[in-house]
Amino acid sequence: MMTLTSSQNKPFSGWIALAGVMAAYCGICGNVSYAFGVFLPSMAESFGWSRQALSGPYTFYLVLGGLLGPLAGWSVARFGARRNIVLGNIAAVLGLLGMSQIRELWHVYLCFGFLCGIALAFSEFLPTTTVVNHWFIRRRSLALGLLLASGAAGGFFLPPVISSLMSSVGWRWAWAVLAVLQLLTGIVLAGLLIHNTPEEKGQVPDGCAGAGDAGYSVEAVPNGFDQLTDPQWNIRDALKMPALWMQLVLFTVLLFVVNMIATHQVAYLRDLKYSPMLAATALGLMLGASILGRLASGVLGMRFQGRYLAAIFMTCMGLGIVSLMNARSIIFVHLYAVLTGVGFGGMIVILPHMMAEYVGRKHFAQVVGWTTPIVAVAGAVSPVFAGYLFDITGSYAWPFGIAAVLLFACGLLSFFISPLKARGS
Repeated sequence: MMTLTSSQNKPFSGWIALAGVMAAYCGICGNVSYAFGVFLPSMAESFGWSRQALSGPYTFYLVLGGLLGPLAGWSVARFGARRNIVLGNIAAVLGLLGMSQIRELWHVYLCFGFLCGIALAFSEFLPTTTVVNHWFIRRRSLALGLLLASGAAGGFFLPPVISSLMSSVGWRWAWAVLAVLQLLTGIVLAGLLIHNTPEEKGQVPDGCAGAGDAGYSVEAVPNGFDQLTDPQWNIRDALKMPALWMQLVLFTVLLFVVNMIATHQVAYLRDLKYSPMLAATALGLMLGASILGRLASGVLGMRFQGRYLAAIFMTCMGLGIVSLMNARSIIFVHLYAVLTGVGFGGMIVILPHMMAEYVGRKHFAQVVGWTTPIVAVAGAVSPVFAGYLFDITGSYAWPFGIAAVLLFACGLLSFFISPLKARGS
């Protein structure tokens, strides 16, 4: 079944817009979010700063990016995702250039925490998924899978490149090179390729047969939802939906657990007498496995209800954490990395897909923007929470055990997310 546009001889431009947001998203993830940890040891050694002190700007980066969510959602809805992505990436480029010139710790807070935090809010997850939500309905999960896989790919492939750059030209020049890469991916490519909506090109979203003031008529909904029109829930009505709050719980637990294990997994495996290389490799394997999870979720999301997939992926992550807790054998280390990576990758795709199906195109950015601070704060506090429990117990059994229980509970909760009904039905 072909995708219909307002003009049959016009090729569908959604895939070009998708390429643009993939370039922007890959850049933010690889050049900014996943890059900081690669620079941290060298920068700490150069200035004599503790790693704890140098971790502060990264925490500020995450928290600021989350707290700015409501403002970013309003801005994307008001001015369009493309403008926000380009302007946000200008802030990122300035921040990365500034990192090549730092002399004091507060410079890191300003350049990375503040400027890159602005980029995180205005040019990463929220605006890029908004573009996908506008362009795709029938193949939305596939498009989201490709978008979010690009971020994981950036985080998987760029750190070794950064490490090589640091060995060749030093960490200051490496930051400058990343600024140039971010300029190309987040400003040039994104600015050229992204179109906010199909209406800008005289087209309709993928999977739609026509347009009207009340919304688009969907040609086919293979995943079992009774979605006959594109819903147009406003923020007030959307926040009254129990299903949306259940999805928010899933997202909150997801980032709570992922940030916890990303911060403490290497130390935990080192405590079990594994080599530093193996401990770090396990983290990379988890991120690589998440690429498979994201792509699989994108394909499966076109055929199965998101709540069932969420139950599978959350349970998969729970089993991964249980494997980590029993990682005295190397096979359980690898099992943890694969199960957790696939589960995380699947969830990071299926959750925005489900939210888009429930909320619709018009108010998606604003609704997600208002829920972002809750998710961001939970993700930011989990490493501190796990460190506190380790300090008072001398073990990671409690934090990891709590993480596993939360994941299994969310797997069960997923079944209670009611199927979507057309508004007014």
